[in-house]
Amino acid sequence: MLVGVARVDAALESLLQAVLLPAAGPNDSFFQPDRPLGSFGARITLAARLGLIEPAVEHSLQTLRRVRNGFAHSTTTATLSDHADRLAQAYAAARANALWAPLERILQEQGSSEPGQAPLDPALRDYILLITILVAFLEAAAQQLRPMQPGVVMGFSGITVDTATPPAW
Repeated sequence: MLVGVARVDAALESLLQAVLLPAAGPNDSFFQPDRPLGSFGARITLAARLGLIEPAVEHSLQTLRRVRNGFAHSTTTATLSDHADRLAQAYAAARANALWAPLERILQEQGSSEPGQAPLDPALRDYILLITILVAFLEAAAQQLRPMQPGVVMGFSGITVDTATPPAW
């Protein structure tokens, strides 16, 4: 659970880095744990506010964050089945992705191809599919983005308006 969400978090960080201007110096601590974008929740919120992710993706990411925190702070053994109700909406949204059905078929075939091997637990299968789809599409989106260049920039000498990039408002 923790590793899967960490992978989604890293992909989300890549998405944000794709649209942010590079750091002025060699050390960019913006995404470090004690900095403004140091938490998964802060990265989710910023990606949503910038319009980089749809509300359904934001909700799914926030759900994963809460479930991950539940696992991390649990004093008992936690399972994905314990969080099935919480994850159901995220799974339902991800099922709309065209990759869900073929990947699900592959996972089911893998679990049943070995003699005597039990099929993959449905809760684990759905979790794997959700993580795979989120990482794949966050990373694909990051590859297509460039740093945002605002059409209006405030400076001490005044406001510069880039006529090639009109203001968004």
